[in-house]
Amino acid sequence: MDDELTSRLQLPPGPWATVLDALCDRFPAVDRAQWLDRMQRGRVRDARGEPLEASTPHRVGMELTYSREVADEAVVPFEEAIVHEDAHLVVADKPHFLPVTPAGRYLEHTLLRRLQRRLGEPGLVPLHRIDRGTAGLVLFSRDPGSRAAYQALFRERRIDKHYEALAPALPALAFPHVRRSRIEAGEPFFRMREAEGAPNSETRIDVIDRGDATWRYALQPVTGRKHQLRLHLAGLGAQIVGDPLYPVLDDAPEDFARPLKLLARRLVFRDPLSGEPRVFETSLAL
Repeated sequence: MDDELTSRLQLPPGPWATVLDALCDRFPAVDRAQWLDRMQRGRVRDARGEPLEASTPHRVGMELTYSREVADEAVVPFEEAIVHEDAHLVVADKPHFLPVTPAGRYLEHTLLRRLQRRLGEPGLVPLHRIDRGTAGLVLFSRDPGSRAAYQALFRERRIDKHYEALAPALPALAFPHVRRSRIEAGEPFFRMREAEGAPNSETRIDVIDRGDATWRYALQPVTGRKHQLRLHLAGLGAQIVGDPLYPVLDDAPEDFARPLKLLARRLVFRDPLSGEPRVFETSLAL
């Protein structure tokens, strides 16, 4: 099974007679018929990789893997573009609404799966993530031998990430401005929030263009917290145009005509293999 599409689970204590019963109870969004079908196709396995049957007894601590599958997956009607590729890296422009990796209700309509099919490289691995709503640059590793060196750029903050956003004006604020705050998990589970306490996030903010209706902001995250840029602008009173999550949750159906106006514009770093400066720029516009 493809590692990017496979989840691992250790069965907890419970009243279930079989593994099937445990899976149905733990994942109520997947009905019993779907789990049975996966088992019959060998898509649920034990730690040794052996297929499990519907009658397999439940055992506390048992480790298993199962393939993620999405019925009636929504189509994302926008195309990705390859900005650069060499022996080690693939740099792609991700359109709005397309997830980077399989998650939730998206599996095949993700940047990773599209690039794997397009390039014929099932071993392609993303080096970082950007939000589904955000468009712009994403780096992928195609060589396992050099992967750790490029991953270290992100872990050690040796790569400069530059974003742009359209949002309401902040005429009372002096720029450039640095926003620091503590970001924690919020409610519902897919939202984050700014909380009291020691800051764990930092964004440098400047203004590129002062328009009549909105300003174009340059955003440089020093840290990489989930939804950090969206939260920091919303916290200053400038909700990014098209943002359905911050500062308040908008339950309206998703509208492909109203994308989040946030763009991963540029990636700058010194190549860990050659020592040469690398600069990648998106071909997309807000």
